[in-house]
Amino acid sequence: MLRGLFLVLFVVLPVLAQQSVRYELRFPNAVHHEAEVTVTFSGVQQPTLEVMMSRSSPGRYALHEFAKNLYHFRAFDAHGRQLHVTRENPSQWNVAEPGGTVTVTYTLYGDHTDGTYDDIDETHAHLNMPATLVWAHGFEQASASVHFDIPAGSNWSVATELVPAANETWTAPNLDRLMDGPVELSDHIMPTWTVEGQQFRLALHHRGTTQQAENYARMCQAVVLEEEGVFGGLPHYDGGTYTFLVDYLPYASSDGMEHRDSTVITSHENLADSVHDLIGTVAHEFFHSWNVRRIRPRSLQPFDFERANMSGELWFAEGFTNYYGPMALKRAGLSDLDQFAKAVGGAVSTVLTAPGRQVHNVIGMSDEAPFVDAATAIDPTNFPNTYISYYTYGEALALGIDLSIRTRFPGKSLDDWMRTMWREHPDVDKPYTLEDLQHTLAETTGNTAFANEVFQRYIYGTEPMPYKNLLARAGLLLRLAHPGDVWLGVSGRPSFQFSSDGVMIAGNTLRGSPLYEAGLDRGDRIVKWNGRTLKNQDDLDAWVSEQKPNSVATLQVEMRTGKRSVNLRFTQSPALEIVTYEEAGRAVTPEMEKLRKDWLTSKALHSLPKFVETEEARR
Repeated sequence: MLRGLFLVLFVVLPVLAQQSVRYELRFPNAVHHEAEVTVTFSGVQQPTLEVMMSRSSPGRYALHEFAKNLYHFRAFDAHGRQLHVTRENPSQWNVAEPGGTVTVTYTLYGDHTDGTYDDIDETHAHLNMPATLVWAHGFEQASASVHFDIPAGSNWSVATELVPAANETWTAPNLDRLMDGPVELSDHIMPTWTVEGQQFRLALHHRGTTQQAENYARMCQAVVLEEEGVFGGLPHYDGGTYTFLVDYLPYASSDGMEHRDSTVITSHENLADSVHDLIGTVAHEFFHSWNVRRIRPRSLQPFDFERANMSGELWFAEGFTNYYGPMALKRAGLSDLDQFAKAVGGAVSTVLTAPGRQVHNVIGMSDEAPFVDAATAIDPTNFPNTYISYYTYGEALALGIDLSIRTRFPGKSLDDWMRTMWREHPDVDKPYTLEDLQHTLAETTGNTAFANEVFQRYIYGTEPMPYKNLLARAGLLLRLAHPGDVWLGVSGRPSFQFSSDGVMIAGNTLRGSPLYEAGLDRGDRIVKWNGRTLKNQDDLDAWVSEQKPNSVATLQVEMRTGKRSVNLRFTQSPALEIVTYEEAGRAVTPEMEKLRKDWLTSKALHSLPKFVETEEARR
């Protein structure tokens, strides 16, 4: 049996060694958002080469059907003869009788700057590899190289986590690493800094100044150092570098996308006006350097580029990351306690008041990701009544669990649980399950009963955590955000559409809200409000502000069943907020001050950089 194994290895390894993939990208029609791509597969053994375009992308959980932006697909043999191609499905091209070498050419279109798609124009080529490069079955373990033909006079340079080679060429050891290596080609600024022998690079493509970039780099450095402090050390970046690929451009979409040794961050905002908002995305995405890129759910490993990737652990992978983002900013001095309270307060308010918690637990919310993670469909859904984002739900859970650990197990915190997870699941070769999460929580606290309670009541169950009592221990007050104000209860923005025919409800009415209880829903039109005609949103806001909880109004409405009169009973707006005891006029005890200090002051292992807050830096 052992001799047979040696024989198999002897036969297979040379075949794999001969396989390689080379990509060449040119941009002769960038003004119209096109790139020309040439791919050469060497060492083809199969009788039919199955060439694929990805349908999903690392960091996304829904299908995105990238093949829709690929055309002029052709295939040639080693002698330049065109080969017969059949399109097996929308994302697969079969090349018949390929021989040992096949060259594929195609045109790629990209006009969307975010973390998932491509944007090609005369200012840059912003490339997410699953949206850019085809690949082939049987070549998943083959090494790959990518050459970029830089447009003459563009001043473009290449920023990526892919490994550099000579002559504008970058490499990856296999398909997974290739697809996880986004690229920014542009005339960008690149401040750098070093932490513990590893280099960090901010490849910033924006319309601001060099001083703004340098100041922002120091803010990014503070985030790096603060989040390193949570885990007690940095990951080992495979090339010794970590790169922030950042596009702040007027036409960019707001997005962030984590990768193993880099992150893509895009926004239409700019550093002069929105620097403190923008750094929040950096804090979230860099935390993924540990949580999800290395501390990885088994359900996402290996990532499948041909289907939606569902994971019941996203409340931990994404939601806990959403908690640590604003906390890192507070610890680094980039925000204050009031801003932190406002950030986490939004998550707590949603979890306590949204009707979706009665439908799914936080695991079920995570399983919904393929339907909501930038997924597109034209039919309406009832998500406002059935769904809470796993980002939001997980953030609120992280807050509650953190405060629970701190109050019940002095000297321990959520930071300790994160360190335990990194120690026991340090990289993708040792992914975790829900059972592993519960086990490590018990190990961290030394209390199995506590871990069982947390998971059974709040994770497998739908019970909310006792936020009011937990927050009070830190001198934070959970209270109504708008006491005495009523609400109507319509999801989305805009909630209403105004015309000469009346006011149409534009979103789902929320279960338990005044409009829902009155039997009204999306598409119904309200013609009269207690006999009044409301012409615009200002009219509606003014009318609602006159109403009181438990008061009743008569509405004349047009529904699918015809015209009718309904009674609308107003109730208190359920929205909540978290404020400091100081703002609420309450006394803060020494015990509260100590908890705040232990919780929200710097955990950095190195000195934090100083920031330049001058008019010149803001311009």
